[in-house]
Amino acid sequence: MLWWDGRVAAKTDWQAWHEPYEVPGSALSERLLVVRRQIESWLDATAPRPVTVLSSCAGDGRDLLGVLGRREDPARVTATLIEADAGNAERAAKQATDLGLANITVRCTDAGVTDAYAGAVPADLVLLCGIFGNVGDDDVRRTIAASPQLCSPDALVIWTRHRRAPDLTPRIRTWFNEHGFEEVEFVAPANRVYSVGVHRFVAAPRPLSPKQRLFTFIR
Repeated sequence: MLWWDGRVAAKTDWQAWHEPYEVPGSALSERLLVVRRQIESWLDATAPRPVTVLSSCAGDGRDLLGVLGRREDPARVTATLIEADAGNAERAAKQATDLGLANITVRCTDAGVTDAYAGAVPADLVLLCGIFGNVGDDDVRRTIAASPQLCSPDALVIWTRHRRAPDLTPRIRTWFNEHGFEEVEFVAPANRVYSVGVHRFVAAPRPLSPKQRLFTFIR
């Protein structure tokens, strides 16, 4: 299902940005495989109970949908994908429909504002992929500080960020720890600049605060 909140202006052609995902051996295609493995592992660990998933700045949803499309138990997953780019949102919604995934909602709206998450949180799995490398450092920290508003007890957060100098990932990992998360895994291949972090929420959830600006893309 596609939920529309109008087109959001962007500086970057985000549909073209996703093209390297299709190139075998590219950094983005490798990062996608890492994220998918983390999602798959989490789904295996939580089976067979029903679970909820939130994907912020979901793009065309290929990380989550690519996993659900090959599983035998996708019906237990209720997911909300939030994506500002209309073309990517439409592709995600079509892919979910083509895969027969009835419990997927795609919201075409700005994920940088907490109002976008109303009714979709708290979630058991929160995907913050493709965000931290496209916003300012203060926005990264602000988003992490607000993450307890998105998480159910014992929720898992999967995030990504490049490690180009100055490498922000050590501070990102610390910020998650400071806001009620414990690190489960940090994948950072020596021959690549991408990284994938996995943190578990171990604190008390917080209610969603309306009209809170989390981040603004600078690309």
